[in-house]
Parts: sequence; C-alpha cells; structure tokens
Amino acid sequence: MTQTLPDPAHNHKLCISQALTTAEQLCGARGVQLTPIRHQVLELIWASHKAVKAYELLDLLKPLQHAAKPVTVYRALDFLIEQGLIHRVESLNAFVGCRCSDKQHEQLLLICKHCQEVEERYAPEVMSALSEEINKAGFTVHSKAIEIQGVCTACRHLPLPQSNGQTT
Repeated sequence: MTQTLPDPAHNHKLCISQALTTAEQLCGARGVQLTPIRHQVLELIWASHKAVKAYELLDLLKPLQHAAKPVTVYRALDFLIEQGLIHRVESLNAFVGCRCSDKQHEQLLLICKHCQEVEERYAPEVMSALSEEINKAGFTVHSKAIEIQGVCTACRHLPLPQSNGQTT
C-alpha cells in the first residue's frame, strides 16, 4: 500500500483537541458521563482520520487499560455512537470520529481507496434531496448514511488501486 503525505495545512493535534473538548462539553450538557475508557477510545479513534476496527482499538487500549476486553471496547463504541461522537463506517466495519457532533446531521463519508482516510462531509442539500426521493418512494428510513469510495485529492496522482473483482 502506498502512503500519502499528510496535508501540511492540517493541524491534527488541534483537530483531536477540538474533538475531545466538544465531546466533553456535549456529554456534560446532556448529563452523560464520558468515562476515562470512553475518552480513551474516542481519542484512539481520532488519532488519525482513518477508520479503526474494534479489535484494533482493543489492541491500542490494552497498554492503557490492561483489563480491557472486547466488551469494554464495544460498550464504549455504542456510547460514542449513541452520543453522535463517532460514526460506524459500514463498508469497512470500522469507526471514525464525527466532525459535526455538535449538530444534528446525517452521514456522507468519502473513503479513499489508497490511504484509507475517511472524510465526513456536512452536506444538508444532498441529504435533503435524498430525503425527498425517499419520501416520494414511501420508504420508511431507520438510518441513513452514504459512503462513497474513491480517491482523495492527496492520492489522486497515484495509480488506481487494484480491483478486487467487485463492480461498483
């Protein structure tokens, strides 16, 4: 797999700090606890903009919480999803931090096939148009997320990834 250079304009430490501060404020305002383990799992998810699988999180959490078990991670993930602090990336069976956790929204995730980074887009016009079509169809929605796989701007100069035989 080819590595891409991070965007030099992106201050990732600030990005993480803002995400954690927002999470603490939202949990406080909602009267729910962002326990140390939940906080650590959230921080591990925000360590990059790549989606992280639950067992990868467990491996990263073990040095910090020696007694951590899969159920520890899954409970923290359930809480973080419920609070809108992270998103589950269904196509990757993984999790990514939510950039818009302070406002009600639906998911539009852009997933790079090269570097595996996931970018969340706040796209109310797109989601509104989609809702309109869904309503016309008389369809009842339980959850709505759009995951688009492609190539990010940092990787666009790289050769296309090898196909795994699936068509899109």
